[in-house]
Amino acid sequence: MKFAYHIALFATFASTALGASQFFGLNYNPKRPDGSCPNVYQVQADLKVLRPYTNRLRIYSVHDCNQGEPVLRAMENTDWKVELGLWVNKNDAVFEADKKELLRLTQYFNFAKQVSAVVVGSEAVYRKEQTAEQLAAKIRNVKQALANVGLARIPVTTSETWPTYYQALINEVDFVNMHGFPFWEGVSIDKANDKMFQHIYDLQAAAKGKKVVVGETGWPSAGDHYGAAETGMHNAQRYLQQFVCRAARENIEYYYFNSFDQSWASTNNASNVEGHWGIVKSDYVTPKFAEPIYSCN
Repeated sequence: MKFAYHIALFATFASTALGASQFFGLNYNPKRPDGSCPNVYQVQADLKVLRPYTNRLRIYSVHDCNQGEPVLRAMENTDWKVELGLWVNKNDAVFEADKKELLRLTQYFNFAKQVSAVVVGSEAVYRKEQTAEQLAAKIRNVKQALANVGLARIPVTTSETWPTYYQALINEVDFVNMHGFPFWEGVSIDKANDKMFQHIYDLQAAAKGKKVVVGETGWPSAGDHYGAAETGMHNAQRYLQQFVCRAARENIEYYYFNSFDQSWASTNNASNVEGHWGIVKSDYVTPKFAEPIYSCN
C-alpha cells in the first residue's frame, strides 16, 4: 500500500511538473535519421525534445555506434536515467564487445545515479539466436561483472516477447522486461489493449512476485495492415491512450515504443511499418500527435 501511494504521488508530481503527456519511459535509438552514428550534441538535442514526455530512456546497445558514451555524457548532471542494453545475437563476440564497453563506461560515469538497469539482449530467444539457458548464463555473467566493480545493486534483466519469456529467464532476472505488440498478433484495435494486458497478467502469474515491466509496446501510425490490426494515426493514438492510462491505473511500469519515427529502420526490415512507431516524427523534432496526446479520465 505504501509503495502504491508513492507511485501515485510521483505520477501526480510528474504530471504537474512536466505536462500532461507523460510516459513512464521511452525506447530510444540515438542513430540519426540517415542511420549515422550520433555525437553528444545531437543526443543533447534529442533529450531536449523528449524531456516534456519523460526522463527515462532505454537504449539497445552501448557498443553499436559507441552510443553508450554520448548518451551517458548528455545525461550527466541531469535527472535523466537510462536502461543500458547489451546486444545479443548468434555471435557471442557481439555480446562480449558490449559487455567490455559497459565495464569501460563504469569507470567514467556515475552508474548508481544515471543507470536504472542493464538489459542483456532484446528478443534473442524469440529470434532463435540464443536458448533461454544460454541467455540466462549471460545475465549471470553480467551480474557478476557488475558486482566485481561495486555495482551489484543495479538491476539486470533481459527483454523477450511474452511467449518466449521462459522460466529459466524469469528465475535469473531481477525483473521481467516483456515485449508485447497486439498489432503483430493481427488483433483489431478494439481488442488490442485487453489482449496486451492479458499477456501482462499471464507473466505476472509466472513471475511469482517479481516485478513485470513492459519493455516495448506500441502501434504503428502508417504502413501496411496486419490481419485485423490496422495502422494509422487514429489507431496509434487510441492504442497509446488506452495503454498508458490503464498502465497508470494498475501501476505498471513501461517503456513505450518508440521515441522517434526512424526512417532508417525501414531499410533494415522487410515490413514498411518499422519507421512509424514514434511519438515524434522522423525529423526528431516535430511532435506526431497534437497535445494532449492522451487524457485519462
